Amino acid sequence: MTWPSLPDVASTAGLLLAAGAGRRFGSPKALATLPDGTGFLQRAVAALCEGGCEPVVVVLGAQADQARELADGAEVVVNADWAAGMGSSLGAGLAALPDTVDAAVVLLVDTPGIGSEAVARLSSYAAQDVLAVATYHGRRGHPVLLGRLHWPEVIRLAVGDAGARAFLRTHADQVTEVPCEDVASPEDIDTPDDLGR
Repeated sequence: MTWPSLPDVASTAGLLLAAGAGRRFGSPKALATLPDGTGFLQRAVAALCEGGCEPVVVVLGAQADQARELADGAEVVVNADWAAGMGSSLGAGLAALPDTVDAAVVLLVDTPGIGSEAVARLSSYAAQDVLAVATYHGRRGHPVLLGRLHWPEVIRLAVGDAGARAFLRTHADQVTEVPCEDVASPEDIDTPDDLGR
């Protein structure tokens, strides 16, 4: 008897960028907590895990030793060059992902309004050649899905604090926009006052 083959399912990693010093916030956001006591880092790791990402890799930098203790459920990469900006952390995180991963969902630690529903929605587009971004009322935001075939150029173009922005702009015609305003809020937390929004 011949059994039908199972459909190919893309392997999607979660990549959390949490290396910055949080100068405007007053401390690294990887160590910050929401008013309800939930840590930024724990919330973001949970969003990636519950959104179907495996593995989940967290890139740390400033005060990495303290932040590492909060990264339960994730693998940790410490970016020694974190002060150069988010681009170097994106590159370090992508380079650390295993060869079995087809795509990565990239999330920022300071966007606590983005949960597992948005992550799962982006993950459903995963393939090695895919580029996808979450949109909120037509504006692009996070998370971002990067297929493996694009990683070398993403890493090459990721400088300073731009992350994958330059790469996505260069490949705008290949990017799938995924509306997520019904399941997430894209605002980033830059200062302690933003926690009251």
